[in-house]
Amino acid sequence: MLALAAGLLTAFAASPSPAQEYPAHAVRIVVPFGAGGPADVAARLISQALQERFGQPFVVENRTGAGGVIGTVEAAKSPADGYTLLMMSNTQTANESLLTLEQRKYDLMHDLAPVAPVNYSDLVIAVNPQVPVKTLAEFIALAKAQPGKLNYASSGQGTPYHMAGELFKAMAGIDVVHVPYRNSGEARSGVIGGQVQMMIDAVPAMAPNIGENQVRALATTGKQRSTVLPNVPTAAEAGVPGYEATIWLGLMAPAGTPKPVIDKLNSAVNAMVRRADIVKLWTEQGAVPMSMSPEEFDRFLRGDIAKWGDVVKKFNKS
Repeated sequence: MLALAAGLLTAFAASPSPAQEYPAHAVRIVVPFGAGGPADVAARLISQALQERFGQPFVVENRTGAGGVIGTVEAAKSPADGYTLLMMSNTQTANESLLTLEQRKYDLMHDLAPVAPVNYSDLVIAVNPQVPVKTLAEFIALAKAQPGKLNYASSGQGTPYHMAGELFKAMAGIDVVHVPYRNSGEARSGVIGGQVQMMIDAVPAMAPNIGENQVRALATTGKQRSTVLPNVPTAAEAGVPGYEATIWLGLMAPAGTPKPVIDKLNSAVNAMVRRADIVKLWTEQGAVPMSMSPEEFDRFLRGDIAKWGDVVKKFNKS
């Protein structure tokens, strides 16, 4: 019996831990946004890098709808084993204030666990070329002269583009009607086709359309001018002092995912975003890598939830 017990202890000690053997099969990355948008593009780049690192498939699965809620619920309700991840953005932190718990069907910081941030990008305020304005100040003047007559597109309620649009309206003192689309690609097509007059979109996504003169850039939304659009002024320079908005991306996992698995994923993502080729690619696109521990990302998320909660209160008052 003693020999048997010793053998069992030896076998137990030699057996790999869940983190050591993870991943043992394919992992899916749920993207709650449409194909071709910043989250989808980043998820596909990350999936390729993680597949190369771990030797297992990382499969991107787009679950769109309800301003990111459908895909987020799908990830939150999945087994907490590390084989389902969520590519999220400030859409999810904004939704904590914009939507009730009953509408969301999940509590972000209770039902999901932070893994790692990925990157952030400035946005660009762009209009259809048929809109008779050349500058942001002219657009604001036009909107004030025609309250409620101009429209702006977004990829859905609670998305960074919607929140940036509402913040812009409040700070510029204009009445422009929000037209939510199912995803950013459709919203972009809406402004290019003239169904809506304006959109605030991520610089990496909209820059090619600006270069082809399909839309006209009026301003970017960062503190400094975009390296991708250096001739376009910031919104603060162009007439809305203090205005700033970005879109950031990150990974979360279902709550209860083993900490060693989260730490393993965090280490892999942090290594990926520091790779020279990826830094170069994102710099050319106007995206900036982000690197944090799971604990730092947790604090970042909670701070962003509080930030957008304050913004939503301002929206409600106005």
